[in-house]
Parts: sequence; C-alpha cells; structure tokens
Amino acid sequence: MPLYALDQNIWFPPVTEAMEDGLLAMGGDVSVERLILAYQQGIFPWYDGDVPLWWCPDPRFVLFPEKLKVSKSMETVIRKKQFRFSINTAFSQVINHCKELQRKGQDGTWITDELELSLNELHARGYAHCAETWMDNELVGGLYGIRMGNLFFGESMFSKKSNASKFAFIKYVDHLRKENVFLIDCQVHTEHLESLGAEMIPREQFMKIIKIYG
Repeated sequence: MPLYALDQNIWFPPVTEAMEDGLLAMGGDVSVERLILAYQQGIFPWYDGDVPLWWCPDPRFVLFPEKLKVSKSMETVIRKKQFRFSINTAFSQVINHCKELQRKGQDGTWITDELELSLNELHARGYAHCAETWMDNELVGGLYGIRMGNLFFGESMFSKKSNASKFAFIKYVDHLRKENVFLIDCQVHTEHLESLGAEMIPREQFMKIIKIYG
C-alpha cells in the first residue's frame, strides 16, 4: 500500500489503504477541523518528530463498557476512597501531564504544542473530555479522549500515584456506560488495558460501529 502525503487540504484516504501496521498517511496539520474529520473516520494522530502520522490499524483494540473488568485489588482501592474522581474540571492540566510524562521506551512526547492547542480548542467545543483522579486536592492521575456520538476515542492517560490512572479509567468507563456509550476506542494493544477488558476487533467491524454510533 502507498503511504499518502497530506497537504493543507483537509482530507484522508480510505482507511482500507492503510499499511500493514495501520499507518495511513503523513503530514498535513493537527488543526481542529482535521482532527474532527479524522476521528469521524476512525483515524487517529501520532507523531514522528515534527511530522503528524495518521493511523487506522487492523485489528483495532477496543473496550465495550459492559465488558469492563475490575480486579479485586482495584475494588479494594475504590472502597478505601483514597482517591476522588471528577470529569472535565482540569482539562488543560490533564493534557499537560500527559504531554510531560516520561514513558518507558519513548524519547520525548507525541503531544506537540500545536496538538495541545487544538485539543484545548476541541475541549472548548465539547468534543474533547477528560477524567481526573485527585488525592488531597492534588491531580495525581487522569485520561483524555474525544467523544463522537455514543463513541469515546481514548487518547492518553497519566499517573503520578500507583493505580491513579486505572482508578480514573474504571470510574470514567462506568460513567460512559451510564451515558449509553457503545464502545471505547483504545487504538492499539496494551497489556494494561487488556487486563481491564479491552479486546481486538476487525477494522471492518470497527468502521461499521462508527457509522452507526458516531
């Protein structure tokens, strides 16, 4: 498959044109309008240096909210009430923490200044949302993503205390389930999210779900 090079025109090739690893296109920008179009088509951004890369892997790693798995140890953490949960009260802080977090095996961050600005604008427009974990009035964990209809596209999470991001994830999935969100996109496989109930589905099935629930 060819790797498409995007220009300043806002468009994407068909997701079936993605390479074996899911890479569909490179270039363009991460403007609010392009990001909205990307998520509407099941495409998400990642960076390689200063160049935006656009992905739509097959299979796709997702979580159906009703399949969330909560371990006994996390049930204990939740019962202890050492953490406090909130939604959309510190979006810019969550983004900044995700941006600055040092991740094992990664050199630098994929959240650029340009993307950070666009995400904050998406939040102002009601597309981007976050969940937060607090301990003693300190933000110690959280996650953010994009809401499209009854779908939530999870993007990144951070944790400054053990179990803080997992706590935010569990509580937010429960919140989304109550709001009739049908599916949470987790993008690519991680053992962490698999332990919480995420699974692989074919891209074709994922795209059909987007058309129905997005």
